[in-house]
Amino acid sequence: MAEISAAPAKTVTIRRARTGDVRALRRLLDQYVQQRILLDKAPVTLYEDIQEFWVAERLSDGRVVGCGALHVMWEDLAEVRTLAVDLELKGAGVGHQLLAQLLDTARAVGVRRVFCLTFEVDFFAKHGFVEIGETPVDTDVYMELLRSYDEGVAEFLGLERVKPNTLGNSRMLLHL
Repeated sequence: MAEISAAPAKTVTIRRARTGDVRALRRLLDQYVQQRILLDKAPVTLYEDIQEFWVAERLSDGRVVGCGALHVMWEDLAEVRTLAVDLELKGAGVGHQLLAQLLDTARAVGVRRVFCLTFEVDFFAKHGFVEIGETPVDTDVYMELLRSYDEGVAEFLGLERVKPNTLGNSRMLLHL
């Protein structure tokens, strides 16, 4: 992983998300959905995917001020999803701490490559992600991924059915 310049002061703790955090996740997402930076997620989807999420909880008051999810797509491939930080704390290192946790989680489950769709190219580049053009899987894996009903997998594969939802972001990949 690329070295991050200065370690931020410890103002948050990173922990697994709980169902009681969904309202806070919704609040964080709404900030970015309105700006067309993140795709909207229905509350039911947030509940269904809660096991994939980590949150940043502010030490001073326990408020959830950031979130991010790791979605395993294949044996050696996962996607960082829904990485969002409260706009008031953007630039304070919270996103770096969340991404570091997501990458540690990827390593722990045996993933060797992590993918993201993002407008924050510089942020992810600081962690070693590089922009890519093509879908980084072989034909057999591609054919298996086509069986997924997950919209994020469809976006990853560049399928026509999700093109209207594409935000125009960059595809990036990190080899762990």
